[in-house]
Amino acid sequence: MIPRYSRPDMVKIWSPETKFRIWFEIEAHACDAQAKLGVIPEESAKAVWKARDVEFDVARIDEIEAVTKHDVIAFLTHLAEIIGNEEARFVHQGMTSSDVLDTTFNVQLTRAADILLEDMDKLLAALKKRAIEQKDTVRIGRSHGIHAEPTTMGLTLARFYAEMDRNRNRLEKARYEIATGAISGAVGTFANIDPSVEEHVCEQMGLRAEPISTQVIPRDRHAMFFATLGVIASSIENIATEIRHMQRTEVLEAEEFFSKGQKGSSAMPHKRNPVLTENLTGLARLVRMSVTPALENVALWHERDISHSSVERAIGPDTTITLDFALTRLTGVVEKLVVYPDNMIANMNKFRGLIHSQRVLLALTQKGVSREDSYSLVQRNAMKVWEQGADFLTELKGDADVTAAMSEAEIEACFDLGYHTKHVDTIFARVFGDEA
Repeated sequence: MIPRYSRPDMVKIWSPETKFRIWFEIEAHACDAQAKLGVIPEESAKAVWKARDVEFDVARIDEIEAVTKHDVIAFLTHLAEIIGNEEARFVHQGMTSSDVLDTTFNVQLTRAADILLEDMDKLLAALKKRAIEQKDTVRIGRSHGIHAEPTTMGLTLARFYAEMDRNRNRLEKARYEIATGAISGAVGTFANIDPSVEEHVCEQMGLRAEPISTQVIPRDRHAMFFATLGVIASSIENIATEIRHMQRTEVLEAEEFFSKGQKGSSAMPHKRNPVLTENLTGLARLVRMSVTPALENVALWHERDISHSSVERAIGPDTTITLDFALTRLTGVVEKLVVYPDNMIANMNKFRGLIHSQRVLLALTQKGVSREDSYSLVQRNAMKVWEQGADFLTELKGDADVTAAMSEAEIEACFDLGYHTKHVDTIFARVFGDEA
């Protein structure tokens, strides 16, 4: 991923230096396990650890790979240059390249997941704080982009919190799913290496031993992992889209923080654009772009082919780096989001009481009017508001059919805003528990 959308801690996970360090640790731990079994001399296993504090020469490994056309062999050759050919004689004993590559990939994905979980904790904290702060800030709810009935800004933010909380739970499960390793040999049968070696290496690397592997770890695990990242990205877009709508000039119920010295347009000095949430919408597309290739990687020929390899070299770093950046950016947007309660009230009242139509409809049915007739009575008065700019309450009071069933006081009672917000505390308790 380009530096513009990258954060250093996540980038470091995918650096060549980190990758080769993990490769080394896997090989060294495997040697320890082999020595314990008596398969290789203990002195040889100890000698491998001489490279523990060595900085592997990435350029040298690339140079060797240019000849061997094999990355793991290039690394093993470079390792032998560091610790000596005799000491390196038993390195990679009974193993295949995918034992190193797949186990490393899953180590990297679990580390990436840990960063993403921290990111989500920060986002959840920001959403919770702002939701409680705006719990009773009334705004109009919309369906199909059209005014529906009143809600609150707090409920909007609480809804996003609940969605992201579900996503965090999904990511925890995805991390567990991906946290396996395999040191099982050429086709996964342990023919040339004892299963205890796999168990030891996985324990040392913070993984579980894959119950059954071929030459590779099954890719349904990875498919679930990247699909989960795709769902999280879609939720980011969901929040970003709502903020973008609220910042529209005709709406302006909230907007991204506009810092001192910030410029919105090279041509129009007045502009304050929702550039961060628009950016998040685009980044979400990049994250979701990895989901289909990850799903298609599940079907490999027999015990393995390498059709998945090129895909994962790209989507592993790109997807986790992008999502890490997006989650952090969204947290900043939420923390600094500027809310305009007065504009929310003004927008809600723009169509002069129409938002209370269902309340009138239900009240009429309670007075003995059929639902069909009640709907017709309310709708014919509502259309005057849409088409003629009339006042809904005034029209209802002037409709003889309505007033035949309801008194003016009963009609006016239907326009009580508190009717729509009376269960906000109940919903907050469901989402946040006692802390609400």
